[in-house]
This record gives sequence, C-alpha cells and structure tokens, in this order.
Amino acid sequence: MNDFELWLRSTLSMVSQKGDTAKAINYLLNQWQALTLFIDDGAVEIDNNAAERALRAVALGRKNFLHFGSDSGGERGAAIYTLVATAKLNGLDPEAYLRHVLSCIADHPVNQISELLPWAVADQLPSYAA
Repeated sequence: MNDFELWLRSTLSMVSQKGDTAKAINYLLNQWQALTLFIDDGAVEIDNNAAERALRAVALGRKNFLHFGSDSGGERGAAIYTLVATAKLNGLDPEAYLRHVLSCIADHPVNQISELLPWAVADQLPSYAA
C-alpha cells in the first residue's frame, strides 16, 4: 500500500490537475486513512460487499413497495418482509416457514403466538441455503 500511495502521488504530478484522473487520485488520497484502516485493524473488512448484499433486497424491492396501496398495506408488507428476513437469519427456508405459520395460525391461541416465531419452530422446518 505504501508503494501504491507513492505511485499515486507521482502520477498526480504528471497529469492535468483539472482532469478526471487527477480528481480520482485526489479523492483516493483524501480517503487514504479510511482506505488503509483494514491494514492496522483486523476486524475491519477490506470491502463492504456483505453490507451491500444485505441491502440488495431493499433496493430491488423499492418499486414493489409502491404497490402496497396504503399505509396499512405498507405495514403489512413490512411485517411479511420482517418474517422472511428473520426466518433467513434463523437458517429457515422462508417459504416453508410462512407456509407453516399460515397453516397453524388460525387455530393457535393468541397468547402463545411466540411459539410460531422462527427460532421456536426451527427444528420442525427445512433449513435455508442462501
């Protein structure tokens, strides 16, 4: 990384300061401390791919969210998305989990609804491979 920084600085002196290359190099050098943080701190990821993957569903679903039709429809949609995400986080196949919940919930006592949460039924359902 030290050699790369030296190369950036030497290249910067050889390109037009008003050009796109100089702007890109200056941006990189201004962010150098954040860019190289992973070298000194092993807990810091070298990239943010995991965070971007986690947010992909939100970005892809943004247009779908417009079709909920009302605030209450949006709240119901958010509840479904939460159940699906929680099922995934608990290693369950979301479709199997929702099918299980929908088949049981009508006859299930409301004061025992916690028995239908993903971690409570995990041993009864197939696992999820992301």
